[in-house]
Amino acid sequence: MPTDAVRLFNQPRLLTPGPTSVPPAVLLEMAQPIIHHRTKQFQGIFKDVSEKLQALFRTTGPVLTIAGSGTTAYEAAQVSLVVPGSKAVTVAGGKFGERWQDVYDAHGVEQIKINVPWGDAVTGDQIEQALKANPDVSVVTLCHSETSTATVADVQGIAQVVRGSGALLIVDGITSVGAMPVEMDQWGIDVLVTGSQKALMLPPGLGMVGLGPRALERLESVKAAGYYNLDLRRWLASWHKHDVPFTPPVSLIRGLRVALELIEAEGLENVWARSAKLAAATRAALQALGLKLISTSPSDSVTGAYYPDGVDDSQFRSALRDRYGIHIAGGQDGRGDKWKGKIFRLSHMGYVDAGDTLAALSAIESQLRSAGLKANPGTALAAAGVELQNA
Repeated sequence: MPTDAVRLFNQPRLLTPGPTSVPPAVLLEMAQPIIHHRTKQFQGIFKDVSEKLQALFRTTGPVLTIAGSGTTAYEAAQVSLVVPGSKAVTVAGGKFGERWQDVYDAHGVEQIKINVPWGDAVTGDQIEQALKANPDVSVVTLCHSETSTATVADVQGIAQVVRGSGALLIVDGITSVGAMPVEMDQWGIDVLVTGSQKALMLPPGLGMVGLGPRALERLESVKAAGYYNLDLRRWLASWHKHDVPFTPPVSLIRGLRVALELIEAEGLENVWARSAKLAAATRAALQALGLKLISTSPSDSVTGAYYPDGVDDSQFRSALRDRYGIHIAGGQDGRGDKWKGKIFRLSHMGYVDAGDTLAALSAIESQLRSAGLKANPGTALAAAGVELQNA
């Protein structure tokens, strides 16, 4: 059968950790005629979205919706809240933690960099030591779920440590908000950031910033080193009026409302449980195949494993796409760690269910066996099935 015909009979399954699949209801909403943003109609939609985001973030504080990616939103939080002349404690254990360090390097902010091995999670003790040795630290940056290494950090415990110092904790929740338990107010997170193209089931283009009481107080005294997206004060002033300071991606915001309605209908705790169930099944399946997981503190939003010797990353993932319609992600390189070509990753966020996950695991097993892996047919699905039944 020709390759194109094979593709027709394989439903595309996007299991990359961003962008993720977008539900049909969201796509249909975004296809509606465009409306003007300086209208009562848009303000009503935006007010509804903002309230639903507060429920998603588990906060009573404002959650700002910014035009741009999660990186845009996180940089805005970084530059809007660091006190001029102070230091920042920045944690990196993967590609995205390193990115937040690069942001402060670009803005000339002095950093106390805590770099942990890729695949490991930073501890509260490490951060506490850095804060005690540097009383002039005004912010701490941290990835809750480091996407590049499928690793989760103990944000709840770390938030308690940071609150005792007077510094603000700025958390990258880009692959945790909407996929894993994150209690912004209860845990004492000062700033929580996410993006549209992960668990929120939208195309890229929106970043969200939740602000706690201490962050709001800091905003009153710190002038951001930017104008458009980098000054959170502009977005906050408009947020109070159910509006935005600059032209927004209207269709994405309309789609966001529908996506949040879908999360509400399922129940946020049920969404968390679904992600955890799919993650547990995936970890069990990959380990049953004899693969080594990339993380010592695995996240429930994305799972990664090392390739067996002799498997070519590009050929492997291309075969999954062409033969089975399965799209997964490879590894990334950092300043110290070089994972490109050595690992693969697949997502459990957003619009994904057990059928998608089992299809991916079956295809992964089949392709690995074709590449020489010694495993009995059905090994992955058997291990995954045990976890799904026990969940």
